[in-house]
Amino acid sequence: MLSKEKTMEAIEIMYDMFPDAACELTHKSPFQLLIAVILSAQATDISVNKATPALFAAYPTPETLAAAPVEDIIQKIKTIGLYRNKAKNIKACAAQLLERYNGEVPKTREELTSLPGVGRKTANVVMGDAFGEPAIAVDTHVERVSKRLRICKLDASVMEVEQTLMRKIPKELWVKTHHTMIFFGRYHCLARNPKCDICPLLSMCQEGKTRMSGK
Repeated sequence: MLSKEKTMEAIEIMYDMFPDAACELTHKSPFQLLIAVILSAQATDISVNKATPALFAAYPTPETLAAAPVEDIIQKIKTIGLYRNKAKNIKACAAQLLERYNGEVPKTREELTSLPGVGRKTANVVMGDAFGEPAIAVDTHVERVSKRLRICKLDASVMEVEQTLMRKIPKELWVKTHHTMIFFGRYHCLARNPKCDICPLLSMCQEGKTRMSGK
């Protein structure tokens, strides 16, 4: 596995490659971000951003979303995968925000993960982007990049990937690193056709070397 020093060296190269990495889910409030992240599970940010303008125009607050008929919500988000379950979850989530938090999005991971449709990854995104709290959300890109570069073990669980990154990266860089690794995975270290031949990290990437030797 990469040492702490080598991990930061790799991440600093990613910073240079994607200096403007940031959340690509369109939102205007912590509530809208929370709903958008719930909708983004097993879906692309692009597909979510196409659906949320109509959703948020109709239901911009927890009050309006909690009161909305599920079938109406489904119509707004039916272009997104798993839309039936997600419609139920975001309506229930809005209701819970009203009942338990006066319509405000809570700031702690424990409170966030108690909401319908909110897992640890979603909670970490909201904590980092809505409230500036240190957190690393391990999505498919972060996991893939971490394993390809051997920052973590190949058989590590999502939780183990997160814990390894938290050990190797300074806390104040967690949110920035999360977004940068997503961009690196989304636009460079792609799942099927990673750009190994032009990758500045090739010299420290065992998987990349293996891929290139087979060409």
